[in-house]
Amino acid sequence: MSPITKPDLCNALAIRKAARHITSHYDRHLAGTGLKVTQYSVLAHLQRLGPRTINELASIMAMDRTTMGRNVRPLERDGLVSITPDPRDARRRALSVTDLGLERLRAARAGWAAAQARFDEVYGPERAAALRETLAGVTALDFEKAR
Repeated sequence: MSPITKPDLCNALAIRKAARHITSHYDRHLAGTGLKVTQYSVLAHLQRLGPRTINELASIMAMDRTTMGRNVRPLERDGLVSITPDPRDARRRALSVTDLGLERLRAARAGWAAAQARFDEVYGPERAAALRETLAGVTALDFEKAR
């Protein structure tokens, strides 16, 4: 186990370092599927929510539209996601998981579950649950309106 390093004074740096560290852990577990954890999350969200515009999905996943586009392009190229008229409003285009995407998502679930279980094992399930709750609270902050 690595020694605990001195905490960063900058909140943004500390959160980004932790995010990169955890992302790397999940990506190692998903490596055999050809998906990165963010791509896995895109597919999982679309499977659960149904077709969504790129702007809607970006908002749900707390990403900007450009970053979402960079994550979606390889999924579309590989035939895992399709972009078609939105069934809720034909003037818009929506992302949907293809049958191949669902197949890849099913294949990746075991790797994701292993990464999740290992994180909980090493960090502690109670601490992991508390961390997710804390991070959800951070994500919900509106820095523009908060006083």
